[in-house]
This record gives sequence, C-alpha cells and structure tokens, in this order.
Amino acid sequence: MALRLTSAPAVSESQAAESTEQTADVQNTADQGEEKTITGTIDEIKDFMFVITDESGAAYEFSFETAPEGLENVAGGDTVKVTYTGEISEVDPFNGTVISVEKQ
Repeated sequence: MALRLTSAPAVSESQAAESTEQTADVQNTADQGEEKTITGTIDEIKDFMFVITDESGAAYEFSFETAPEGLENVAGGDTVKVTYTGEISEVDPFNGTVISVEKQ
C-alpha cells in the first residue's frame, strides 16, 4: 500500500488578505442582522425597556441602552411599529437592537 501526498495550491498574500476581508464583511453583516418589524400596542415603557402586545395577544419585551428613535413620541396604549434587528421571543430576553418606534 503506497501513501501519496499532494500539496495544496499556493495562495498569494493578496488573495489571503482578500479572503480575510470577505470573511470579516460577512461576519459584520451577520452581527448587524436583518431589519424586521412588528406592530403592536404599547403596554409599558421604562427607562431601559418597553413591552408591546401584538394582534394575537403575544407580549414582547424590547430592552435597550439608548432610547430608540421615536420612543419619546409614544405612550402606553398607542399602536406602534417597532423596527429591530435580532430575535424576539415571548419567553427569552430580547437579543438585538431596536432601531425605531413609530406611532401608527
């Protein structure tokens, strides 16, 4: 039984750098995430979070470090459209960024 070794094709420094940049761009896009929207009624607003309930009665908590654009223009009971990135869940903490809150 003979063992045969083959070598990988040579990659230039510029090709390696370009590949690294493309990988970084893909990672940055994944970190930012796709913008999504949800419409619901504001149940509660605090300094660091707000809760909305959608048409089906599911409540979602959105937390933030800096108040998102438009939050100052809404109050409890208002119907709003929330634009965000990340994932929302009825049971798990919000994992994303609130882009804006717009009164409907």
